[in-house]
Amino acid sequence: MLTWLQRRLGLQTIPGVFFTSAGIAALFVAIAIPFDEAVASSFGLLTGWVAANLGWFYILVVSALLIFLLGLAVSRYGNIRLGADDSRPDYSNLTWFTMLFAAGIGTILMFWGVAEPISHFARPPFDGVTPRSEQAASDAMTLALYHFGLHTWTIFALPGLAIGYFAYRHDLPMRISSLFYPILGERAFGPWGWTIDVIAVLGTLFGVATSLGLGTLQLNSGLNYLVGAPSSPLVQVGLIAVITGIAATSVALGLDKGVRRLSQVNILLAVVLLAFVLLAGPSVFIAEGMVQSVGDYLSALPWLAFWTETYKETDWQRQWTLFYWAWTISWAPYVGIFIARISRGRTIREFVAGVLFAPTAFTLVWFGIFGLSAIQAEMSGQLTLAGQVQQDPSVAIFAFLEGLPLTSVVSALSVAIIVIFFTTSSDSASLVIDMLTRRDDQPSLVRQRIFWAVAQGMIAATLLLAGGLDALQNVITALGLPFCILLVFMAIALFRALRADYRGFGVDALVQGRVFPEVEATSAVKQETTDVPETIARH
Repeated sequence: MLTWLQRRLGLQTIPGVFFTSAGIAALFVAIAIPFDEAVASSFGLLTGWVAANLGWFYILVVSALLIFLLGLAVSRYGNIRLGADDSRPDYSNLTWFTMLFAAGIGTILMFWGVAEPISHFARPPFDGVTPRSEQAASDAMTLALYHFGLHTWTIFALPGLAIGYFAYRHDLPMRISSLFYPILGERAFGPWGWTIDVIAVLGTLFGVATSLGLGTLQLNSGLNYLVGAPSSPLVQVGLIAVITGIAATSVALGLDKGVRRLSQVNILLAVVLLAFVLLAGPSVFIAEGMVQSVGDYLSALPWLAFWTETYKETDWQRQWTLFYWAWTISWAPYVGIFIARISRGRTIREFVAGVLFAPTAFTLVWFGIFGLSAIQAEMSGQLTLAGQVQQDPSVAIFAFLEGLPLTSVVSALSVAIIVIFFTTSSDSASLVIDMLTRRDDQPSLVRQRIFWAVAQGMIAATLLLAGGLDALQNVITALGLPFCILLVFMAIALFRALRADYRGFGVDALVQGRVFPEVEATSAVKQETTDVPETIARH
């Protein structure tokens, strides 16, 4: 039935993955629009249960995976390349980084760059800390770096590393299900694998839709400031429709002509905005604060990474840390595949160092410039941001820019950056979802990529109509759990494959229990085997 439907529609997909994912997404939209309050309430209850009973699991998994990745990088496996031993990177370091950042958390940093530090500064989560005090300011920066630094990029780096390794070194399809071949064997290319890919597609759809929803709230606030556009659900749905159209155009152009060029333009605009705020703001205070923030972050990281609010009966961690981890985990399949797609030829050591530390360094600069400037303005009484941010976080950056010269020009630049971050997130996610829902030997059809771009926009609009920011947080915290479990098994599969590779086994030999005699078992980095099972080649 599904194969017949695919032929009628002229699609090139894995029917079980494509139609199941599309059907569940369509069913959610169909139910959530007329029953928005009931859907919002249901996800609120589910999120409360997850936070109360499994919040510790999120915290433990993400911190353990960070340790795992750092261990791989410094281990004997660090010299293994994502590809043949003589392969080299497809992109320069600078181009690679701009694509990493724009497709990763650019939209998130624009939204939370001012909002999060000011929120924690005004309402510290730790006992005994006076609001708006020096200690509150230090803790606010530490928490912001914790939420957007090494832990966030760990969640992106693990699937990216695993996908790149299995795809480029062992010729497996670039899908999440391929990572489980060392565990599932050939079942990874049947219903079990399809189920994994459906989870990855749905996580990507809802994760990116959450980012688009947050971006839309912030964009609406910016247009309200610039041109007096009303802040309303109708305007927000209209903005989603416009941006989805731009994203669909970009995704039709493909990776190099669309995503790469938009990423390069946007990182340039972001650097211009950063430089302006640095020069127009308290430059010395920012420089001193960034240096201190690095020390505070590194000092607090060991205990903060395993902090679970065990002895406090508050909802803070659910609203912040758990939401961030679940949100990041939900769109880790898309960012992971996207990172893998642009990382062929790099060693594991280069990959881990680049994906973990380069974006974290940029995050430090971003929060240092925006967050510290906002905190200084609040402490000096120049601005009163805390009340506005607590009422509506989406207005944070625009309220902050009112304290700087050329406010209208800089606000317009910020709107442009948000739009492009919005677009690059959507179009790169559409490219990745299309890869997850078709075989490697099938062409990537423009209409399929456009379909997924439109689906993200529809889900984002539905979530906003179903309750705005609260609905976005609740849905993601609940739906991130299945892929969090998959991340654990993903790390196990990757380690098993790397150990076998180093000792002279191919990935299929790991499953079948045999050794390839043509592979030298004594070399520091083993030669890539080309003996791929017929089943893998078929799929």
